[in-house]
Amino acid sequence: MLGGEATLVPLTLYTDAFVITGTIRSRQNRITDILNQTDDGFLVLSDAVVDEYGSRGTPTHSEFAQVNLGAVLFAVAATAIEPRPDLRTPKVPEQALISIPPFRIIGRIHVLPERDLREALNELTGRFIPVTDATYWSESIGEARATAAMVAINHDRAQIFAPHREVNPWAGLDRSGESGSEPPPSAGSGDAASGW
Repeated sequence: MLGGEATLVPLTLYTDAFVITGTIRSRQNRITDILNQTDDGFLVLSDAVVDEYGSRGTPTHSEFAQVNLGAVLFAVAATAIEPRPDLRTPKVPEQALISIPPFRIIGRIHVLPERDLREALNELTGRFIPVTDATYWSESIGEARATAAMVAINHDRAQIFAPHREVNPWAGLDRSGESGSEPPPSAGSGDAASGW
């Protein structure tokens, strides 16, 4: 809704230490548009709930919360918004792994067509970049895998690996326990050479 009446858009922001949920009043519907088109280096969320990673305490509720965009690792939209056809730039999806410590995100980045992937990644611009069909998690802080139709990653904080495939570091190694499972033969059981 470009230039229309402002509506409340629900979103969740992930920072280095907190998960912050709330709503923002905006004329934009897509979180990447909201994050990229703000004139300030922060967002003010309404009806905010702030939860610290690993905390056993009760999350904090606040009527308003000002969140520094530089601290935001990524944002998750509560609902998927289809792009308007008249504003859409044709792009092709590429599977990618995005590292935003302490999180990892697997999903689809959207790049300009008819370019090799190296060139397309060089042309990937914007303060926040959309990743669709996303799965995100953090093993180091114990955040379980979650999925979202779209997340917006902070480009300044992210390393993007594309194309990506998971690799088993143990592939090709004998892990059956057969090798080395028997003790080495001793030089005569019970004699002086064995030390017993």
